[in-house]
Amino acid sequence: MRIIPAIDIIGGKCVRLSKGEYSTVREYRGKPVDTAKMFEDAGLKFLHLVDLDGAREGKVVNYRILEKITGSTSLSVDFGGGIRTDDDARIAFECGAAQINCGSVAVNNREKFTEWIGKYGNGKIILSADTRNRRVAIHGWAAEEDEDIVSFISNYIPYGVKYVVCTDIEKDGMLDGPSTELYREIVSKCSIHLIASGGIRSVDDLESLSAAGCEGAIIGKALYEGMIKLKDISEIC
Repeated sequence: MRIIPAIDIIGGKCVRLSKGEYSTVREYRGKPVDTAKMFEDAGLKFLHLVDLDGAREGKVVNYRILEKITGSTSLSVDFGGGIRTDDDARIAFECGAAQINCGSVAVNNREKFTEWIGKYGNGKIILSADTRNRRVAIHGWAAEEDEDIVSFISNYIPYGVKYVVCTDIEKDGMLDGPSTELYREIVSKCSIHLIASGGIRSVDDLESLSAAGCEGAIIGKALYEGMIKLKDISEIC
C-alpha cells in the first residue's frame, strides 16, 4: 500500500481543517515546499497537495506552490482543489502534477470529467469521492448530493476510472480512526485502486486499511501532530 502524506494550503501556508470546516483551520510551521522536502528526505515518494483556497473559490489558486514543490523535489504529486475547467487541468499538469483530483466536476459535468480521462489517460485523473453519511459531497464539502458514494464510484467504472480517493468527511482531521468498513465495501464492489483518506491516526490504522484492500492511504494531521512519526512511515515504505 502506498503511504501518501498530505499538504493542505490556505494563503500559502500549511494548514489542517477538521471535517473540512474552514472555521477550524489550524496553521503549522514550515512552508509547503520545506514540508514537501522533509517528506522526501524521509524516503517518501508521493504527496497529496490540496489547494483549499481553490476549492473555496472554484478555480485553481495555489498553482505556483505546486510548481515550486515539483520543481524542487522528486515527489509524485497528486493535486486537487478547484479544478473545474480545462484551464485548471492544464495549469495543474503544466506545473508538474502527476495526477489531478476531481470531485465537483465529476458530479456537475460528467462529460468534461470523462473527456479528461480520454485526453490525459486514466492514470492521470483521480476521482475524488468525498462523502458525508455515505452521500457525495462537493464544492469544498459545502454541498451534498443525494447519491450513495458506492453507487457514485460504480457508475464511473465503465468510463475507465482507475484511481479513487475517498474521504469520509466526518472522520477528516478528527484522529479517531478511518472508515475501514466503508473502504472494504467499496473495494469489494468496485474494480478500482482505492486511496483512503480521513481519520488515520496510527500505523495500526494503516495496516487495517491495507488488509481491507486499499491501494493507498493519505495521512495528514496525524503526521503534523506527531501521532505518526516520519521514521515509522519510512520503515514501512
